Amino acid sequence: MAAGVRPSSRPEGDGIGHGPLRGTRAFLLVWFGQLVSLVGSKLTGFGLGVWAFQTTGSVTRFALIMLFTALPGILLSPIAGALVDRWDRRRTMILADTGAGLCTLGIALLIVTGKLEVWHIYLLMAASSAFDAFQWPAYQAPIGLLVPKAQYGRASGMVQLAGATAQIVAPAAAGAMLGVIGLGGIIAVDFATFLFAVATLAAVRIPRPARATAPASEGSLPREALEGWRYIAARPGLLGLLLLFALANFTIGMVYVLFTPLVLSFSTSAALGTLLSLGGIGFLAGGLLMSAWGGPSRRIYGIYAAEALLGATLFLAGFPPSVLILGIAAFSVYFAIPIVNGCSQAIWLAKTPPELQGRVFATRRMISWSSLPLAYLLAGPLADRVFEPLMAEGGPLAGSLGRVIGVGPGRGIALLYVVLGVFILGVTLWAVIYPRLRRLELEIPDALPA
Repeated sequence: MAAGVRPSSRPEGDGIGHGPLRGTRAFLLVWFGQLVSLVGSKLTGFGLGVWAFQTTGSVTRFALIMLFTALPGILLSPIAGALVDRWDRRRTMILADTGAGLCTLGIALLIVTGKLEVWHIYLLMAASSAFDAFQWPAYQAPIGLLVPKAQYGRASGMVQLAGATAQIVAPAAAGAMLGVIGLGGIIAVDFATFLFAVATLAAVRIPRPARATAPASEGSLPREALEGWRYIAARPGLLGLLLLFALANFTIGMVYVLFTPLVLSFSTSAALGTLLSLGGIGFLAGGLLMSAWGGPSRRIYGIYAAEALLGATLFLAGFPPSVLILGIAAFSVYFAIPIVNGCSQAIWLAKTPPELQGRVFATRRMISWSSLPLAYLLAGPLADRVFEPLMAEGGPLAGSLGRVIGVGPGRGIALLYVVLGVFILGVTLWAVIYPRLRRLELEIPDALPA
């Protein structure tokens, strides 16, 4: 029996005839349920993004959807992580999925009644984000108790693979479904996927770390929430890894917000769906690689290589408008993401005790994602008021950089991509030079034996 898992008087079989699924088979079933739910969420995200941008024509208002989708989950993460370590993680996931599903149903009802406005999306996405603050650590933390430590890299790769599959299936499917069943039908499909995820969770048993069974009165909730930060702050290597991800997420946040306006500035929504699907194929390739390989023995090297690929790709994406160039860029960026995330998740699983993983992972998420709201807030104004005017016909840079990347609508966003590529390459160079980050897998002992 794994250390820190509460003994059970029930048999430990994995078959259907022996009660709820446990161990690796339980992880696989939960993973599949979350995969299906993620596809539904991506369908809705694509549909709402196209609807909002075509309705308002504003990059800033489009970016605000991203902001309201991220901010509540970030702010609630420390408290949510402490509560996840107290509560049964399976039930927490069920409640969180149910709450998010009801938010999706609310959007569908507004569409059916013809009353949907952009501010409704802001409000309901914020509520869904609050539920996600509980769902994410409750999903991530039990991986270390369900699969052997030697398989952390592969399990983390499978989590990334789920995102890749959703990225491939959802954009192209949503683009086709918009013309057949409309946005309301897409959101109804999304709600059905939430129900499927809840059903898979009802069929498994997720073990609880020993401390999770202790009385909740052990410590105050704010004090427990701070334990995640104290654990990270005492280990400079983990803190450096967190900073690297915060800076990388700032870059990815801006890239993600600006990609739809960049493509629609010279092409169609059908081309946008195709490009996002190409990105999904890259995501799938990276996820499959991580699932089969598990990453290098020194996983920090895998992070370095993938971050360098990300920076170089963003730099090249600033060339003249071309669906082909953006397709290559989308594939490469999304190929790098599951490698970065999979290697990072394997490090955190190995270095964090199971009884602290809810708090540590929630704190990690709050800090690494804290740069996303800033990226969402800055992306629209920087594009609309700074970079687009610079690269407009007759703009200040039209006669110089305009000769290389072109002038007119969308070319300012392309220039911003070049700047972001240079930035992420600089951040990667710092990460390679910083010795505590480079040696963190050697300096910080594993939390559990092999």
